[in-house]
Amino acid sequence: MQTLDNSKLELGILGGGQLGKMLIEAGSDWNVRCHVLDPDPEASCAHLAHTFVCGSFKDYDTVYQFGKQLDQITLEIEHVHVGALMQLEQEGKRIYPQPGVLAVIQDKGKQKMFYEDNDLPTSAFQFIDSKEELIKLIEEDKLSFPFVQKTCAAGYDGKGVAVIRSKADLDKLLDGESIIEDLVDIEKELSVIVARNAKGATACFPVVEMEFHPTANLVEFLLSPAHITAQQEQAAIDIAVRCIEAFDMQGILAVELFLTRSGEILINEVAPRPHNSGHHTIEANYTSQYQQLLRCILDLPLGSTAARAHAVMVNVLGAEGYAGEARYAGLPECLAVEGVYVHLYGKKMTKPFRKMGHVTIIGQNEQVIREKAAFIKDNLRVIA
Repeated sequence: MQTLDNSKLELGILGGGQLGKMLIEAGSDWNVRCHVLDPDPEASCAHLAHTFVCGSFKDYDTVYQFGKQLDQITLEIEHVHVGALMQLEQEGKRIYPQPGVLAVIQDKGKQKMFYEDNDLPTSAFQFIDSKEELIKLIEEDKLSFPFVQKTCAAGYDGKGVAVIRSKADLDKLLDGESIIEDLVDIEKELSVIVARNAKGATACFPVVEMEFHPTANLVEFLLSPAHITAQQEQAAIDIAVRCIEAFDMQGILAVELFLTRSGEILINEVAPRPHNSGHHTIEANYTSQYQQLLRCILDLPLGSTAARAHAVMVNVLGAEGYAGEARYAGLPECLAVEGVYVHLYGKKMTKPFRKMGHVTIIGQNEQVIREKAAFIKDNLRVIA
């Protein structure tokens, strides 16, 4: 019979935001002691972590000194110092995801090349060295509208992405090395979270459907399960499994997908960590995405990903026109609704479109929970 040594229940987390907060909450059920590194002394994890180190996860020495005290390390944000993680891995530390995987995913250009090299479906693309090169291609009619520009580095939560539909949008062009993608004719945006452990076993959560805020480019509603055919669901799951196996990755991978109007399913991008498209799993599935990650790290059997109910998730964003210390208008009214689970991230200051929390609504009748989600969206506001 397998034995889990209590002394091994130590985990380092690079990044102290809401994903780390929810990972700590999941780990507390198993007495996992989480140690967090983040540059913000008021980060969501600051008062929950077993120990909290205030420092930059982008600095080699800071990451190395933090990591060498621990046997296993994970992350809640991709933009960490990979070189430090590679050194720690060489010294026998277990990193989830592996630093080599992270080095590819950090760079959207390398990501796209990885999909192409491994015969994974994605939209057509080309590399651009600079904004000036891009403008020249447009002026010489060597690049046609519409297209999407993505910076190769540092993109996050809709940042580093520009949709260019015509010359009227040229003021949106981004500086630096980037990739240019065809603007896909999207019917739906989907996501699959897939887990893979050290033995190579995989488990996928049901495919979800995402609706994005038209201005902030953040997920506004998430529907679980997605409204797609059984064949489309299986195709999305197959792509997610092929992707994590191609990376030979251990941990969880969120695979964001486009379902085109012609019926193709294409990889948009991936995230090697817990993801916004999996928050609902805390209440709606037998195993949450956070518990599943811990199972991968602690070498425990992967949990059942089956849904216990229909779910809709609403992101709680800072209201437009408000910046300052956060207040939550409509919270009592929303908490009075059956099947509503409110998660606030503990961020002291709000600003327009900042992620301040999320709400999951579960039930057996999808139409009813959609109506409740609309009520939440209309009544829960983060103001200052």
